[in-house]
Amino acid sequence: MASPDTSASPLAVHWAGELLHLLPERALWWPAQRVLFVADLHLGKAATYRALGQPVPGGTTQENLARLDALLERHEPQRIVFLGDFLHAAQARTVLAAVEAWRVGHAAISMTLVRGNHDSRAGDPPEALHIEVVDEPFLLGPFACCHHPQTHATHFVLAGHLHPVCRLQGRGRDSVRLPCFASDEQQAVLPAFGEFTGGWLMESAPGRRFHAVGGDAVWSLPFQE
Repeated sequence: MASPDTSASPLAVHWAGELLHLLPERALWWPAQRVLFVADLHLGKAATYRALGQPVPGGTTQENLARLDALLERHEPQRIVFLGDFLHAAQARTVLAAVEAWRVGHAAISMTLVRGNHDSRAGDPPEALHIEVVDEPFLLGPFACCHHPQTHATHFVLAGHLHPVCRLQGRGRDSVRLPCFASDEQQAVLPAFGEFTGGWLMESAPGRRFHAVGGDAVWSLPFQE
C-alpha cells in the first residue's frame, strides 16, 4: 500500500448519502468504492493549437499524466471515470503514443469515459487503451456520471464541461479567480483537471455551494443566498 500523503488537504463532503473527497488536484475521490472521477482532461489541447499554427508551449500531456500518476499512487483506485473531453480534438491524437504507454503502467485499473462534446470531434480512444466508452448518463451507485451539467430523476449528477472557477474578493478591488467544485442539491460540477484549459466564472444560485481549489487545499466558501 502507498504511504499516505499529508501534504494535500482534501475536503470531505456528503453527496447522495456517500462520503466523497474533493481533491486539490481537481479530481473527486469516492473511497467506499475506490473510484476516482476526473473531468475535462483535454489531452493534446496544446498539440492541437500547435497544429493550427499557434505558438503555445508543449509538455502539457506529460504534466497531466504525471499528475494522474501521483493520484493513482496515493489513492490506488480500482476505477477511473473520466467525465468527458478525454481528448481535445482530432489533431490531439498525436499524443496517443504517450497515453498508451501511460495506460500500460495502469493496466489493472478499470477506466470508463463518458463521452463529452470534444470526444465527439476527437473520436473515441483507440481500443489499445482499454477504456470503456459510454454515453451520458452513466449510472454508478447513486451517481449519474455525465459530461454536461443536467438533472436526473433518480441519481445525483456528477458533471464537468463548464471548467468552473469562482472569485474570491479581497480588500478594495483585489480579487482572485480559482478553480472550484460547484454543488447544487442534486448535482455537482467538477473543475477541469487538464492543464491549459481555462475556466468559466460560475454565478451564484439558490442553494449553490462553491468549494475553491488553491495550492494544496480545498475549502468551502461561505454560503450565499
